[in-house]
Amino acid sequence: NDRALIYKDNDNDNENNDVSTYFDRIDFDKLPDSFVIKTNHGCKWQYIIKNKNEFLQNKRLFELIKRNMTGWLEQEYWCFEGFEMQYKGIEAKILIEPLIRDNINTNNVEINVYCFNGISEYFIFFWGNDKMSIYNKNFTPIDNIFDFLEQNIKMEPSDYQKQILINISDLSTKLSQNFNFVRVDWMLNSKKFYFEELTFTPYSGFINLDNSHNSHLGKMINL
Repeated sequence: NDRALIYKDNDNDNENNDVSTYFDRIDFDKLPDSFVIKTNHGCKWQYIIKNKNEFLQNKRLFELIKRNMTGWLEQEYWCFEGFEMQYKGIEAKILIEPLIRDNINTNNVEINVYCFNGISEYFIFFWGNDKMSIYNKNFTPIDNIFDFLEQNIKMEPSDYQKQILINISDLSTKLSQNFNFVRVDWMLNSKKFYFEELTFTPYSGFINLDNSHNSHLGKMINL
């Protein structure tokens, strides 16, 4: 609930689905000083607003974001840059959430859990500054089998990190039970972890893998 959406789209104050289909309906007076504004039916269709007052006073930026948000609402993302069928048929909405960061200028640690056949197999910590660490299901650091561009830091997890991995592993396993493959995404902030989303087609299926890694990961999917 601490990631609940901020503004109301109707006059019912008891309604807890705070979404809008029109940019002009947003009541910016009700928003916090920093927030994220995005659509619910695409990837990376979002803006991070670090200072609400500066944003509202910058008419050029305001109009740019309004135009892009309105344009995104009229587009179908699923066939936009790839072929991500899970986005098809979603009723397009604008979502606004508080910006959750320890430092407003620094991204939080992100953890991606690659789940195959309902089992949490791989954990990737993205530390920021183009660095990451990859762990297998035994929480052992491994090589960069995904061929990501970030520098892979092979280090044993601390006791705190291992407990986070255990908790996230259990939750990700529960969330992935009905899928042959899904990536469960999490964010760390102030010693809490937040569920982000289920990602069914990472990088729209176009990430480059060498043949050995491609074959290894492919064989893990039981169809």
